[in-house]
Formats: sequence, structure tokens, C-alpha cells
Amino acid sequence: MEKLLKDFEVEHKNPSEDALRKWRQAVTIVKNPRRRFRMVADLVKRAEAERKKRSIQEKIRIALFVKKAALQFLDAGASAENATGQPEYKISDEVKEAGFGIDPDELASLVREHDMKGLQTIGGVDGIAEKVSVLLEEGVRTSDISTRQKIYGCNHYTEKPPRSFLMFVWEALHDLTLIILMICALVSIGVGIGTEGWPKGMYDGLGIILSILLVVMVTAISDYNQSLQFRDLDREKKKISIQVTRDGRKQEISIYDLVIGDVVQLSIGDIVPADGIYISGYSLVIDESSLSGESEPVSVCQNKPFLLSGTRVEDGSGKMIVTAVGMRTEWGKLMETLNEGGVDETPLQVKLNGVATIIGKIGLGFAVLTFVVLTVRFLVEKALHKEFTDWSSSDALTLLNYFAIGVTIIVVAVPEGLPLAVTLSLAFAMKKLMNEKALVRHLSACETMGSANCICTDKTGTLTTNHMGVDKIWICEKTQEIRHREGMLEMRISEGVLSLLFQVIFQNTACETTKDESGKNKILGTPTEKALFEFGLLLGGDFDAQRKEFHILKVEPFNSVRKKMSVLVALPGGGLRAFCKGASEIVLKMCDKILDDSGKSISLSEEQILNISDVINGFASEALRTLCLTFKDLDDSAYEGSIPDFGHTLVAVVGIKDPVRPGVKDAVQSCLAAGITVRMVTGDNINTAKAIAKECGILTEDGVAIEGPEFCTMNPQQMREIIPKLQVMARSLPLDKHTLVTNLRNMFKDVVAVTGDGTNDAPALHEADIGLAMGIAGTEVAKENADIIIMDDNFRTIVNVAKWGRAVYINIQKFVQFQLTVNVVALVINFVSACITGSAPLTAVQLLWVNMIMDTLGALALATEPPNDGLMKRSPVGRGASFITKTMWRNIFGQSIYQLAILAVLQFDGKRLLGVSGPNASKIVNTVIFNTFVFCQVFNEINSRDMEKINVFRGMFSSWMFIGVIVITVVFQAIIVEFLGTFASTVPLSWQMWLFCVLIGAVSLPIAVVIKCIPVERENPKHHDGYDALPSGSDLA
Repeated sequence: MEKLLKDFEVEHKNPSEDALRKWRQAVTIVKNPRRRFRMVADLVKRAEAERKKRSIQEKIRIALFVKKAALQFLDAGASAENATGQPEYKISDEVKEAGFGIDPDELASLVREHDMKGLQTIGGVDGIAEKVSVLLEEGVRTSDISTRQKIYGCNHYTEKPPRSFLMFVWEALHDLTLIILMICALVSIGVGIGTEGWPKGMYDGLGIILSILLVVMVTAISDYNQSLQFRDLDREKKKISIQVTRDGRKQEISIYDLVIGDVVQLSIGDIVPADGIYISGYSLVIDESSLSGESEPVSVCQNKPFLLSGTRVEDGSGKMIVTAVGMRTEWGKLMETLNEGGVDETPLQVKLNGVATIIGKIGLGFAVLTFVVLTVRFLVEKALHKEFTDWSSSDALTLLNYFAIGVTIIVVAVPEGLPLAVTLSLAFAMKKLMNEKALVRHLSACETMGSANCICTDKTGTLTTNHMGVDKIWICEKTQEIRHREGMLEMRISEGVLSLLFQVIFQNTACETTKDESGKNKILGTPTEKALFEFGLLLGGDFDAQRKEFHILKVEPFNSVRKKMSVLVALPGGGLRAFCKGASEIVLKMCDKILDDSGKSISLSEEQILNISDVINGFASEALRTLCLTFKDLDDSAYEGSIPDFGHTLVAVVGIKDPVRPGVKDAVQSCLAAGITVRMVTGDNINTAKAIAKECGILTEDGVAIEGPEFCTMNPQQMREIIPKLQVMARSLPLDKHTLVTNLRNMFKDVVAVTGDGTNDAPALHEADIGLAMGIAGTEVAKENADIIIMDDNFRTIVNVAKWGRAVYINIQKFVQFQLTVNVVALVINFVSACITGSAPLTAVQLLWVNMIMDTLGALALATEPPNDGLMKRSPVGRGASFITKTMWRNIFGQSIYQLAILAVLQFDGKRLLGVSGPNASKIVNTVIFNTFVFCQVFNEINSRDMEKINVFRGMFSSWMFIGVIVITVVFQAIIVEFLGTFASTVPLSWQMWLFCVLIGAVSLPIAVVIKCIPVERENPKHHDGYDALPSGSDLA
């Protein structure tokens, strides 16, 4: 089978367009293209959208360059000014009545056209604030929001309206085979009424039409429910929060609630949520490539104050006032093109399209052969009876029924539901994962996560709680343990030292204080920053007083490359002072002085450096995150350029405690038991990393811990030797993480999941098989490049995703096994019977019902089973592994042989065995065959719940979907046999016959036990990390 599927292989991430086109061309037999390819990317629309996007980007790029050039050489606004020197703005009465002083389009054009002259004429950012009736310190008043939305619009983009239920019904009706059957049914009704009269002549045709309507409705309901699930997921994906100042306090709101006049806080990794004008900030650098296509970042300052929606903050921080939202921004116009063409299909969807195509071809051949055999036999019989020239309408009806049976065999034989079952299973898993705090952004990621055999995880917030507090401090060459976070330090330090400690804490911080809704003070900032800030407050420091006393000139914010944060301030008495804090061993190298007990800077000796290094290592070995706090006085009051990173005075070393999350050790052990290697990749000190890794069960006695820079200097051979033993990488840069991921994938063919939270993690997230972004600590840029967002930043959630990924894969395998068994039996019994007896035991209506059992209902039952703990006790599925395994073929052929044997005996010797005679004998036998066939499928559905283990009932009663489908199938089967015989060509059966049918079906359970005892050849590869692939199936017991 795998050789036949060579054209149906695509990469699970960023597949090439050639591969996507190749498998589309290989699909030849499709009953309903609109439904089959609904979740498949439209390459033509996508190419058209890409051209449109590039065209818009080019226009934006040219407009920006032209405007910048014009501002340099022309007095761009001179002609627009009147006698008073002010531009004339046309303000509508509606805008005036609302209390605003500028028209929405006029305001939007300022930023869109980078109209610096127009901005200056209005009075700069203060003039804009005045015209949109907002105080920059207070922000927008909540009571004004509805008015602002009415006048200036909402921050929403044009989206396609959701599809209604009737659209799904219409789509289901586009099945070519169902259309042919409907035509056959209408002809049958016409001919039947003409030959057999009313109403008897319409029963056969009406039965087919009613069956088709039932199939269409069940299909449409299933597809509509899927669409609702995807709609909920899309809504979650679009939930992006931003910090704004409203009603005089900072608060977090959705970007879709932004209005004109909002004062927005921007920091590294944020996506600019609307067009706006810069108010203030430090070293703000913007990446405009998403909008203009230009890769060169742009510095934003008072002289270049324009910020465009959809661009990214690459460095620095700042505040902006919103001037245009929604479709008035260039990003809004671009957003219209982004979703055109759909999302890439998953590897399983493609592979199952291949399986459906191959089986469809076989089924088409059987259908044609069945029709030909039935027709030839009929013609031969007419010739033998010398009636070849004598034709009646009943003969036409017979041939029409043969044709209907042939078409219905195609309905059953082309497993259209296979690729759609993947979508159903993924939609179900994604919905459940959303409830378990994992947001799947790309369908294929959920599928691929089941094959992951390596997880490269961050430490902070993922393995640890991210609730930090200062645990120890080394200051004036003494170590102090901070007990219960209580106020003053016990050791005596001079006022000078304490004053400098307050300065290095409060001047060099990204934290801000605000009041919450209840009026209480609230600290905003990262957990590390907040821990240090709270420590300063507990010492009795006054943040507001500190900030008023000094004027901040420049800020170099922390990022994962610098691993430090620096601030330059102007001293009240003149002169400058630089403050720095960051990774201990990096910041310590910047110091040549130390603070003595009196608060004076003295030279730092080599012996003292060694002592401080021992202190840092001692803190780190206790799993504390260490930071050095320093300062440097500068004489040059007109200092320009970077903040100096030499000649600093060390004030203190702090050790911050970040406890390991409860349950992480068990989750790591669960991964190891599942054949998944866990590696910690962190920017922390190597001793801190090793201590945490040991506590989590990641670092073992024979495992290796290494620093990122050292790893990156290794040659390929050294990497090949160390990677299998590598368990911890400390002081890693984003590039180090990217190098590790690339080598794991290319050198060892691992399926790698990697976590990331920073903007610089984007390349590694993109490179990994599955990129996992942190929902709490992660930047918007990291989330945008990720496949899955871990909303609670918890490692246990990652393990849950792996478990659900495996469940999806196994569930689809169960469904394929079940459906192929039904296919084989239905095709063979109808064909053989047609060849030997000249009639098919299963009618068109019966086959349509069987098709619904194995297609929509079968997918609902088997493709939506929740995961069990046993899934994490088997090795992951490797790259290129065969999807339809030898175990599955064993089960398919075993069950098919049993069912065919039973049905063949009933078909050819049923009357004698069942002891029936009389005019209804054939109908009773055919009804028993139909009933037995259906119950064989019901019990085989139960068998398919586990392809290897004998106990198939474990967890069955906790799967309400499975139980519901079984109950519905049995109830409808009883209704069809007992009450709808006129349409379904059945007759009511006695309780003995019912018992016989159920027992014959139930025998497939012990038959499955026997089949599962037949050994199959199994690959047991050795993993490069040194462990054997774990046993699966019955060996697990």
C-alpha cells in the first residue's frame, strides 16, 4: 500500500507547492469534490491572494518612500495652508456634535501618508490628543467608547460571513453518486407507477430518495458541527490582548476593543494593534516587513512618530495614541487577503485521500463488473427463454435496479469519509485541548505532536511556577537569607548602600505601578522584574519618589541576546549614572569595582571576583536565578551612543526562587515512558539549570549539561556524539536553540517539539516540527510563529497535547481498519452473489444505510475517542512509518473472511439453515443477511476500539459518543427491518431470527481475540538516545 501512496506524501509543516499539486493530480475518483476538498487549500485562490498581497505591499512601500523623499525636498504642506497658517479640515456635523475636532479619514491619512507637516500643523501628538478629546495621562474614558466606535469605527477587519447549515446540506447534495441514484429513483418511481400502479410502484424509488435525504442530513449535521468547532477555535486564535491606559489606570483589553484616542503601551514582541502616533518611549525599533515587505527595521522617535498597524516591535518600548482602526488602516486591507485559499492540508488527510483513491478505483471496477455480470445474466436468461425481443417496462425497471446497485456499490466502495474523518478527529481533539489550555493554531501540529520523540522545553514558567521572590541577597560581601519576604534586612548596612540599592532596583526596572478596579496598587511587569520590585518595596523603598528624583535618558531593555537591562539617568546634581542588571556571569565581567560597607566604590580584586563567583554558583546550585545589580557614574553629561558595559560597580547579587511546578516530575516521567526525550533549553546559569533539571527528573547521572555558546562551537562530528546524551543547555541564545533543533531533525531525523516565548525564538519555533509558544509569557511574535499555544505555560499541558496527538493517529487507524473491513465484505458479497445467483443480496437502500454506518457514524464513534493512559506507554510513530500496519491488515482480512463465510452460507443455503419456505422465504433470508451484516459491523466497531489488545471494552462506557452511535445504529436498524420494509425491501423478523443475527454478529468478538493472537512481524528500532522502542499492544500487559 505504501508504494501505491508515494504520490500522497507531504511535509507536515510548510509543504512545497509541487507536493501539494502532485497529490491533487493523483486523486482521480471523487464523489463530492466540494465536500472532500473543503478542508484543503485552494492553490489558485491562494496564488491570487498572494499576488494581491504583494501588490498592496508594493503600493505601501512606494507610498512610504515617495512621502519620505517628498518631505526631504518639498515643503509638502505649504499650498494647503490658509492665511492663518493652519490647514483647513472639513469636519462633519456628526463629528462636531460628538465633541471631536478632526474627521476620521483626515486623522487616518496622517499616519498612512506619514504626513509630518500636517501633524506639526495640528500641534503634534498633544494637538491630536486635544482633537480626539483625550488626556494622554488619563487615556480614554470608558463612557466614551461607544461614541468613538460610532464616529471613528471599530478595530475589526472584513471577514467572510460564516456558512449556514443549509450551505452544508447543499454541499452534501453535490455527491455525484447520490445525484445519479436520485435520478434512478425518480425514473424508478415513474416506471414503477406505470407497471405496478399507485402506491406500490413508487416504494423502491421513494426508499432510495428517503435514504439519500437521511445520508445528506446526517452528513450536513456532522460537517456543520465541525465548522462550529473550527469557528470557536478561530475566535480563540484571534484573542490578542494589549495594555492601554483608560480612566487613568493601565489595563489589559482585547485589540478588537481599541478605539481612537487609546494610549497603548508597546514592548518587545508586540504587534502594533492599530495605526498610531508615538508619544514617548526608549529605543523603539519597528519591523515593517509584514506590511511593506522591507526587511530593514525602522527606529521610531519624536521625529519619526508614525506607527502602522500589523508591524512588530523588534526592540525597545514606547507609548502611542491610536489614530486609525480596522479597515481604515493599510493592515485592514491586507487582512482581507490573508485567509484566501484556506490552510494547508495535513499529511494524514493527504495519505487518506490516497487510500480513498486506490480503494475507489477497486470499488469502481467491482461496481462496473457487478452491473455487467447482472446485465449479462439477465440478457442470457431472456435469450434462453426466447424473450430477447420481448421487452416490457418491468425489464427496464430490473436493469435500472441493477444500475442503481452498481452506483450504490460505488457509494460504499469510495471511502469519501476517510480524509474527512481526519478533520473530524482533529476538530474534536482541538476543541478538547482548548479546554485543557492548549490552543492549536495549525491542524497538522496536533497530528504531528503524536509522533514527537523529543521536546526541547524552556525552564522558567514551563517547568517552574513563574511565581518568583527574592530568596537570598549578597551585598557588602555578606549573604542574607530573606525569610517570609519580611521588610528590612537584618544585617546593618549604611544609608548610602541602601540608597544605591533602591536606585539600582527602581531606576532600572520595566515594572510599573497602577491601581486596579478596587483602587489597590498593582505591579505590572515580568515575574523576575516584579520579584525584585516587590523586594525593594519590602525594604521600604519609594518607587514614585525615586522616579521623580532622576530623569531617565535612555533604556536598553532586556532581551534573550543581551541577557541584561541597562538604563542611563541624569542625576539631580548634574552628571549621568548608568544602571545595569542581568545574568550574573555576564554582568560581573563588566565590573571592576565593588560597593563597600560605607557605600563607596572600591577596586575589585581577583580574589573577590572568585569569591563572588562562588556565591553565584552557590545560589545557582540551590536552584536560584541569580542577577547582578550594578551602576557606573559618567562625567560626560552629553553622553551619546550605547550605555557603557565596562567599569561598573557591583552593588549586590540577588538569588530569586522560582519553584518547580507540581506534577512536572510525573509529566517528565510520562514522556520518558512514552519514548519522548525531554531536553531543557534555558537562558539561565548552568548550575541553576542543572539543579532544576535534576529536580524535574530531566538530568540523569549519565546525561550531559552544556552551555549554548560551547555547543555552537562544536563541529558536526562532536555534535553527533554529544546530542544523544544532551539533556540541559544553559545560557542558550535563540540561535543555539535553533542549531539544536536543526541538528535533531536533520542529523537524527527526530520529530521535535520546541517551546519558546521571546521574539527571538521565532526562528526555532518555525524550524521545529511543532512550535509551542507560551500563552502567558510569550510575545505575540512568538505566538504567531508557533503551531500550538500553551495557554497556561505548563509542561503538563505539553504532555497532554502529545497524548491527544497520539489519540488522533490511533483513532484514524481504528476508523480505517473498520471502514476497509466493511468495504471488502460489501464489495465481495455483492459481486460474488451477482456472478452466481444473478442478484445482489444488499439493495441500494440497504447499502446506503451501511454506507452511513461506516462513514459518518463510524467516524463519529471511532475518530472521537478520548485518549487513554496506555497511549503514553508506547513508542512514538516515526517519520515515514507505514500508516496501514500489518496488524491492521491482519484484523481486516481476519474479520472479512469470517463475515464473508457467514454471509455466503446464508446467501446460498440460508433457506435450509433457517428453515423457511413459502413465497416470503427469499425476502426473509435477504433480511437476515442484511441484519446479520449490520450487526457484524456493530460488533466489529467495538473490536476496532483496540487493534492489538484483547479487552476492547476498557473505557467504552466513558465514551458517550461511541455508545450513542452504537445505540442509534441498533435502534435505526430495528426500525428499518420492522417498520420500513416497504422501502428497504425487508420483512419483520421473529425474535428467534433477531437473536440469531445478534449472536452471529457477536461471534466476531471471540473471532477478534483469536485473530489478535496471530503474531505479526514488528519493527523494534533502537533509538539514538539509547533506549529501545517500547512494546505496544498486548505486550504492554
